[in-house]
Amino acid sequence: MDLYKAMTVSAAGMKAQGTRLKVIAENLANANTTSETPGDMPYRRKVVTFQNMLDRQAGVDTVRVNKIGVDKSDFQRKYDPTHPSADSEGYVLMPNVNTLVEAMDMREAQRSYEANLSVIEASRTMLNRTVELLRT
Repeated sequence: MDLYKAMTVSAAGMKAQGTRLKVIAENLANANTTSETPGDMPYRRKVVTFQNMLDRQAGVDTVRVNKIGVDKSDFQRKYDPTHPSADSEGYVLMPNVNTLVEAMDMREAQRSYEANLSVIEASRTMLNRTVELLRT
């Protein structure tokens, strides 16, 4: 694989992981967002799915965000009869966001982003070194 292809694949990976990081940040920001009226649903966790894609111009398989969907797991219930969205029993539906899971996902996405960045930096260094060698 030539350096241009390596950089193309890594750039696509960085873009996909960047989107994943944005979605995780949104989930964390809304981890305690409830509805204001009884019966309404609280914030629902979002998840990113990826898809392989052929980059015909570069001739390589890359990754891209397929869709940003919602996590259909159950909401948590918290007893707080003073909350505006509490039901008749005093329970409030809380978002299905687990901050520990989000933190782990964020760390994984960050490491993947950094790994792709390292490939781009190494490829750029090799290209610059090749140009220097050709000049001499």
